[in-house]
Amino acid sequence: MIEQLQDFLANTPVTDYRMILLLVGCGAFVGFINTIAGMATAISYGLFMMMGLPINVANGTTRVGVLLQFLTTSAIFRKKGYLDMKTGWKAGIPVGCGAIFGALLAAVLKVKVIEIVMAILLPVMSILLFVDRKKAAVLRQEKETSGQTLSNAWIFLIFTAIGVYGGFTHSGVGLLIMFASFFFLGLDMIRSNAIKQFAVVVYTPLALMVFIIYGQVNWGIALIYAIGNIIGGIAGSYASIKGGEKFIKVFVTVIIITMSTLLILKQFRN
Repeated sequence: MIEQLQDFLANTPVTDYRMILLLVGCGAFVGFINTIAGMATAISYGLFMMMGLPINVANGTTRVGVLLQFLTTSAIFRKKGYLDMKTGWKAGIPVGCGAIFGALLAAVLKVKVIEIVMAILLPVMSILLFVDRKKAAVLRQEKETSGQTLSNAWIFLIFTAIGVYGGFTHSGVGLLIMFASFFFLGLDMIRSNAIKQFAVVVYTPLALMVFIIYGQVNWGIALIYAIGNIIGGIAGSYASIKGGEKFIKVFVTVIIITMSTLLILKQFRN
């Protein structure tokens, strides 16, 4: 069955109605999960690679949908009153600065190197999905009570480092931005999520421009997939799925580990 799916993805033109439905449906699923949790962009990488795209082109192609999705969700969070623009720029500017370097790194490195790095990074990053937010809130409260706060310079450097990661691979950067906003900017989780949406909007055009310059965007796939991303992002912005969040986290983690394993096995085959 897996071989049949790979054959379909690799040999079916993107203009085929079945492929369009698949791309929009998968894009909506990824957009939904990325809005409420994170790490789902790894699913996009896996899908695009099965369609025959090298991982660097898959990386660049995902950014189109990411930008359009987070533009939409950022506007929704602001309309709801959760997004403070001053705080948003405080996170967005350093993330954007770092993203340029990260994207350049991803654009010029050999495909094999990117595959190995992502095979290692993505499973490690998926651990963030299972951070207990209530315990995290208690930890932050203890640090604030004891006066353990970071200077603005350190906060800038932390968000810049997150931007380097985000420029290299989008998968997981939202979680990093959200937890950094929670711990270092003193925001609650909802407002931290709003900052995540905005910071992604700031840095993604910068990273995307690098991938465009290096010819690493498949526009046919990107634009169709982006339709699904926007639909899923809108649904995720309004959804309340406390009961199903654990299942989603486990599902995404399984997908990430599977894809990472396949990337590692690919190196031995080569």
